[in-house]
Amino acid sequence: MWKLLVRMNKNLVYAIPAMMLAGLAVGVLMNQNLISQLKALILPLTILMVYPMMVTLNIDNLKKGLEPRLQGSAILINFAIIPFIAYALGKAFFPTEPYMALGLLLASLLPTSGMTISWTGFAKGNMGAAINMTVIGLTIGSLATPFYVNWLLGATVEVEFGKVIRQIMFIVFLPMGLGYLTRKMLLKKFPMPEFKKRIAPRFPALSTIGVLGIVFVAMALKAKTIVAAPGALLFIFLPLLMLYLVNFLLSTLIGKAFFSRGDGIALVYGTVMRNLSIALAIAINAFGEAGANAALVIALAYIIQVQSAAWYVRFTDTFFGPLPAHQES
Repeated sequence: MWKLLVRMNKNLVYAIPAMMLAGLAVGVLMNQNLISQLKALILPLTILMVYPMMVTLNIDNLKKGLEPRLQGSAILINFAIIPFIAYALGKAFFPTEPYMALGLLLASLLPTSGMTISWTGFAKGNMGAAINMTVIGLTIGSLATPFYVNWLLGATVEVEFGKVIRQIMFIVFLPMGLGYLTRKMLLKKFPMPEFKKRIAPRFPALSTIGVLGIVFVAMALKAKTIVAAPGALLFIFLPLLMLYLVNFLLSTLIGKAFFSRGDGIALVYGTVMRNLSIALAIAINAFGEAGANAALVIALAYIIQVQSAAWYVRFTDTFFGPLPAHQES
């Protein structure tokens, strides 16, 4: 089982679309009341997604990538630029569908995930900087999300401020704390080499269960709506594609102009990769039935995000130049 999960984690490019299709099929075939009960799985699946990331995250590495100018640039892009681009796209494409606009906004407000670190590693970027961006971005995004949503969409979307905050505490900060404590306990029992070789690789596999499970549930909840109007999916894809294209272009230009190769790569993945699982959980748990429309937008973002991240790795040398010979492993 572990080998299968590890393999799926390494092939999310294929696993996520496959799980979306499975969710679509189940959602069409199942009774609507049974499908609605699947929403109860979102919270535990999200905790399962966040918790393993914190177990494998070495907080001691934070000091290695804490470069103020780089981290400040990531914060500026993540919270002063991208959310407002997402808001503008939502107003333009979904003027009569405020909860779909909400989905686009939520997808832009929660930067970084475990994949930020993974893709930065694949592209031979600055891992210390990526770890910093992951912790800083997720923390700020989680705290800021209720305020952004209420400020930008409060007039058209019913925002229960306290409920959103409670969901974020359970979805983000509780598993982060538990993951950190688990890592400390495991390192008391196992020496670091054994932990890295035998224990740590299993946790991203657990996280994969959470990610794929959330995608499955989100698609099952909206399956009948999708089947009734399949053309609507293409309309949702367009603003999502535009958002990611603008994000990749902006982050690449800033990274190439102002930072070294490793820092520039970390900046790209630290500002383009979104924690879509947490965004999905907030949409479904904090906004009731209408939140399913937001969840559909976020679920479709998975396809673009994973595919674009994989393709970007292939063109990293084109954008930032080859890895210097003395840094090659």
